[in-house]
Amino acid sequence: MKKIKLIINNDFKKNERERFFIKRELQCILNLYAKMVSNGSWKDYSLSTGTREVSFDVYQRSSDKPVLRITKNLKPNYFNEKYLIKDKDGKVIKKSESLNLLIDRTSWNRLKIIK
Repeated sequence: MKKIKLIINNDFKKNERERFFIKRELQCILNLYAKMVSNGSWKDYSLSTGTREVSFDVYQRSSDKPVLRITKNLKPNYFNEKYLIKDKDGKVIKKSESLNLLIDRTSWNRLKIIK
């Protein structure tokens, strides 16, 4: 007879869901991406995952480094470091506890893309 284990309060599925952008977050980012592509500012994107963060990387040309990174910090030290915007060197430009607030309060036309 096989041994059967009873698992109560299994948080594995909850942690598995939190390893990527949820649907509302990804929809918000893709709406911004569509707007910036129509302006001609952004050309390509990629998604990267890690143990500490998930990022949406924006490229001006597909062969370069990412120009901007919109990241979701999975293990933030402070409550306002959940969502970050980083430049190509990894320097934090803006941070917020809400992705919608971060995208709405950032003036995307004023961000200068340095080649």
